[in-house]
Amino acid sequence: MMTDFGRLMTAMVTPFNNHLEIDYKQTKHLIEHLIKTGTDTIVVCGTTGEPSTLSDEEKLLFIQFVVEQVQGRCKVIAGTGTNNTKNSIELTIQASQLGVDGILLVVPYYNKPSQEGLFQHFSSIAKSTDLPVILYNIPGRTGINLTKETIVRLSKIHNITAVKEASGDLSTSAYLLDHTPTGFQIYAGDDSLTLPLLSIGGHGVVSVASHIIGSEMKLMIDNFLAGKVKQAAEMHRSMLPIFEGLFITTNPSPVKFALEKQGIPVGSVRLPLVPVNKQEAEFIITLLDNIKKMDKATPNI
Repeated sequence: MMTDFGRLMTAMVTPFNNHLEIDYKQTKHLIEHLIKTGTDTIVVCGTTGEPSTLSDEEKLLFIQFVVEQVQGRCKVIAGTGTNNTKNSIELTIQASQLGVDGILLVVPYYNKPSQEGLFQHFSSIAKSTDLPVILYNIPGRTGINLTKETIVRLSKIHNITAVKEASGDLSTSAYLLDHTPTGFQIYAGDDSLTLPLLSIGGHGVVSVASHIIGSEMKLMIDNFLAGKVKQAAEMHRSMLPIFEGLFITTNPSPVKFALEKQGIPVGSVRLPLVPVNKQEAEFIITLLDNIKKMDKATPNI
């Protein structure tokens, strides 16, 4: 199964109103902003979308709304992974019926299954859908690493077509590129590794920073693919403080604050997450000022 979700995927925040309920009106504005600034695929209910604090009903209604709003202008992937295989299968089946283009499955958190348990978890969910499935390895949040050997084993399942690698280990990505089937795609799970991963043959990024600097990230990727490596490297270095600064505290608190400051209010975060504090807010405002300077300094290529 060959599926291309593009080079720039955005793990979209879930906009909330003042009562911390999903704000569908602001979601419309956010979707339009992301499409306009180069997002190829919107990921709904990924980590940045606070899925752990959304009910299954909220998730499905939100996924349906995004699909209907996008109207095929970009692709939509639904995050349906949980730490409960049965629940993940049910969510995946329901999301698959809503018109999404793919499924994102995070490594089950808290349970700490063995690699065999992980293999059976992902393979069982993949069997429940005809859609392409993207694995999501983020040991810093889940407490367990999906090993390269297990990813290779899973890559042989026909509809497991990609992995979002957020372990921060480029050596793992290099190994996967050499040992997975042709067409299996590796996406960076960290904005700061977008260009390094592309340089070794990776496909793209599932981004947080693209909420704020999507156009710049798309240009960096396009420059690299066009052989303009020096320009791409310069852009990478100029954006690096933003890539890193948006994680000054737990995602998505910083990016939600940054979006508000850019005129795209998406509300706060649900507990147990909390909004950025005064010092963090001042730091992010400085970052946004630097983005304006970066835009002015971007060379005409």
